[in-house]
Amino acid sequence: MTAPLPASGAIAVRLCRLPHGAGLPLPAYQSAGAVGLDIPAAVPEDAPVRIEPGQRMLIPTGFALALPEGYEGQVRPRSGLAHKHGVTVLNAPGTIDSDYRGEVKVLLVNLGREPFEIGRGERIAQLVVQATARAELTEVPSLDASQRGSGGFGSTGS
Repeated sequence: MTAPLPASGAIAVRLCRLPHGAGLPLPAYQSAGAVGLDIPAAVPEDAPVRIEPGQRMLIPTGFALALPEGYEGQVRPRSGLAHKHGVTVLNAPGTIDSDYRGEVKVLLVNLGREPFEIGRGERIAQLVVQATARAELTEVPSLDASQRGSGGFGSTGS
């Protein structure tokens, strides 16, 4: 079952702002062609989070989602944070299942050489809403041959 499309052609996703997310902007697209909604951090105003080099930390966002059945949320890194600071989403893309109703949190890791501080409202990741398909596995005694065969990592070039 897929979600009905609103007049804009977008997928309708319900979002619940949590108390510690009060006053923060909602996740938002930053340009007309953007695929990901930028996600702000819901850390306390008076207590920014510091991630030391090599450290990972789960960052609250202050919201929960109700994604339609047949869709997932993918939490992805922001390229600017990765390029400028070496800060990225550790489990990229992180998956938010359609039946999950808890707070969306972002698992960040600092792969840079300097500590990185996250202030309230700083855009820390992006959310892409994507249609999904469920697989129906069928066990078979062997698989059809292919040009690649069983060649693994690096077998098609570099």
